[in-house]
Formats: sequence, structure tokens, C-alpha cells
Amino acid sequence: MVKWLVATYQVPQILFMRSLVIVLITGVLIRYHRHPSIFKSPYRNTIVLRAGLMLGAWLLFYNAARHLELAELTTLYFSAPIMVMFLSILVLKEKIGPGRWIACAIGFIGVTVAANPTHSPNLIPAAMCIVAGFCWAWSTILIRLVSRSETTMTQMYATSLLFGLACALSFPWTWQEPDLSGWVLMICLGLVSTLGQFLLYEGFRHAPASALAPVEYSGLIWAFIYGYLIWAEVPATNVFAGAFLIVLASLLLIAWEQRQANLRKRRAPC
Repeated sequence: MVKWLVATYQVPQILFMRSLVIVLITGVLIRYHRHPSIFKSPYRNTIVLRAGLMLGAWLLFYNAARHLELAELTTLYFSAPIMVMFLSILVLKEKIGPGRWIACAIGFIGVTVAANPTHSPNLIPAAMCIVAGFCWAWSTILIRLVSRSETTMTQMYATSLLFGLACALSFPWTWQEPDLSGWVLMICLGLVSTLGQFLLYEGFRHAPASALAPVEYSGLIWAFIYGYLIWAEVPATNVFAGAFLIVLASLLLIAWEQRQANLRKRRAPC
């Protein structure tokens, strides 16, 4: 949906409509369930910082989408889970075992192969996508911090509200009246984003950031499928190779985590 929309509309307008849908849905649910106001939370400043990081991430990502094929765009953006692993050590003080380090190294090699920095004709969009991944990685770590005291719905509401207000400032220069298909796509993007954000927040609330992040790599498969079916995009060989390494890293990590879980069960007292 993003690649369709950025071909016609400006990025801030798309992001505003996406945020508006999230704010409307979460606002109703917060009022119904009487969630506490996040603006009285000790994490207010963290919420503002996270909104800024997300704004930077999506502005860079959506602009990169104008120049990169879907498979290449998604492959490069998935450098974020690798960065999450490093940040989880520095910020969350999570312990990283050898299995996670191996998966991280393979994933990093995969991103480098896919980006092909020495020969890529789209080096600047590729760099934008990787920086977007870094911003997203930081925002993911902040989810984990804020989730210690705040509900998922209140986090989504506050972040999207700040996000949307920032995008609205650009309307005098960027607003373009959407046609029917534009309205439908923007609303659908907001609905899908609402569900995706809820699942992501809940996942990071209940699982270590360094263990959960690489599972996002499964989205690569769908990016390749949608890119081919919708735009007839056939990625370059280096993108296929990089994606293979990234998916391999994810599968190795899942196997490692399962092995560690089995070992903990065996050591647990009966």
C-alpha cells in the first residue's frame, strides 16, 4: 500500500492519515476501558522521543520506497532487528548468548550483501532505509522500557497523536485532496498499521527484545511475493542472497531459543 500511495501523495500526508486512524481507534478503546492518561506518566519524555524516532523512521522509509523495489526496501529495512539486539545489551542490559550473536552476524552479512554498497545505483535511498531501521530499532527498545508501566493502547494513542500533529504542520505545502482509491488505501493502511502495532507492542511487552526482533524477518517472504505479484519485480541476485542469509539468521535464532528453553526445563527442579 505504501508503494502505491507514495507514487501520488506526499509522505507527511500519508503518515498523518495513518496516524489519524490509529488515534481514533485507540482513543475509543482507551475511553471505553478507562485506561490511565499516559500524559501523567513518568515516561512522558520517552514517549515524545519515541514519536520523534518513529517520525524519522517512516519519513526515511516512505521516501526510500519511491526509488527501491519492495524486496530490496524490506531487506534493507530489516537491518533494524540486528540493531535491536545491540541496543538491548546497552539499554535493557539483556544477556546475549552465542546463538544470538551468530544469528546477528549472519543477518548483518545479509544486509550488506543486499545493499551492495560498492555497486548499487540507489545508494542514497538504501542508506535512508538503513538509517530508518536504526530509528525504528531505538523506538522498539523504548517500547520495552515504557511497557513496564503503560498499557499498549495508551502508548499507541500518545505516539500516534504526536506523530500526526507533527505531520499536519506540513499540510500547507504537501496536502493533496485524495480521490476515492486514495482514501481507501490510506484508511486500509491505518487499519493494518493499528493491528500490526498492537501485536508488536504486545510482543515486546512479553518477550526479550533481542529474542523477538529477528522473527520480524518473516516479512521478507511476503515482500518478495507481493513485489512480484503486484509490480512484477524480480529482485537482483544480491538481494536474493542477502534475504536468504537474513532468513537463515532468523531460523538459527529460533532454533537456539528453543534449545535454551528445553535446557531450562531440564534444569528446573521437579
